[in-house]
Amino acid sequence: MPEAATFPLLPYSYVVGQDALRRALEISYVMPPVGGVLISGERGTAKSTIVRAFARMMYGELPVTLPMNVTDDRVIGGWRIDALMAGKTEPQPGLLEQAGGQGMLYIDEVNLLDDHIVNLILDVVSTGLLAVQREGLDQPEIALSFTLVGTMNPEEGTLRPQLLDRFGLLVPVSAELDPLVRREILRTVLRFEEERVRPASAWLDRGAALDRERRDTLKAAREAVADVRLSDDALSLCSRIAAEFQVAGHRGEIVMAQAARATAALAGRSELTPQDVRAVAPQAIAHRRREAAYGEGLEWTAKDEERLAGLLAAEAGEILTADAGD
Repeated sequence: MPEAATFPLLPYSYVVGQDALRRALEISYVMPPVGGVLISGERGTAKSTIVRAFARMMYGELPVTLPMNVTDDRVIGGWRIDALMAGKTEPQPGLLEQAGGQGMLYIDEVNLLDDHIVNLILDVVSTGLLAVQREGLDQPEIALSFTLVGTMNPEEGTLRPQLLDRFGLLVPVSAELDPLVRREILRTVLRFEEERVRPASAWLDRGAALDRERRDTLKAAREAVADVRLSDDALSLCSRIAAEFQVAGHRGEIVMAQAARATAALAGRSELTPQDVRAVAPQAIAHRRREAAYGEGLEWTAKDEERLAGLLAAEAGEILTADAGD
């Protein structure tokens, strides 16, 4: 049976639009210390479609998904109920362990979860360790690594600033406005609905082949990212951007530098450029600005982009002046 026929899901390589979201997912895979992706946007913008297609491409299956109203036991693990009823005690792995085995944890409408559940998950993502010590269950710490992806509709409320900060990259998404892009989205969706019910589909098989190629590219970049060098100039640029935009804490420039390294690795380079930093700066710092504490500032505006461009130009001028002085 053709590979595409075994799982009727739109191939990631056929997704149209939402370039920033796709790049953020790829960066988070290439450089896990970035800390995952938070997707903020209205309904109907293909957030879930893209995340699931990406997981299917990279891990061969849908991501481990956290349901609404989930309990602590379901998240971190507990006892098997059927075993307890039989008078036995057997540990029940939680969703975090499942995500560690697969590679991704997906939380839809993360802003509607209880804060303590979100904080628990983000602690594991940050430390890479899960310790289960509750109700007679005391297990050794478990090392876990997975990509965390959350979605939220800002019209239904946002996350507290402390929790926003724990997501590596923030990607605001909205409906595509270009009529040509919208037409191509429509064409692709209708084509997929036709092809998915065919006993065999050359179009879907080609999409699966393209996904395999992209998966190999991302895996190669993940191997190569450790060789991407961070110069003093690049470190200074990340720090100055964070200071200029009054980013709370220091996580913003750390994420910015790591994401820029991933961007360079994806381009096949061993040294990053100022443009690599510029490409990821909005996603690394928008949700860490002080105004985010008041539910504002999550959108990256044209004025923000102008400030960033001016800062980059000034930084480049200082570097040229220093080089001339040498």
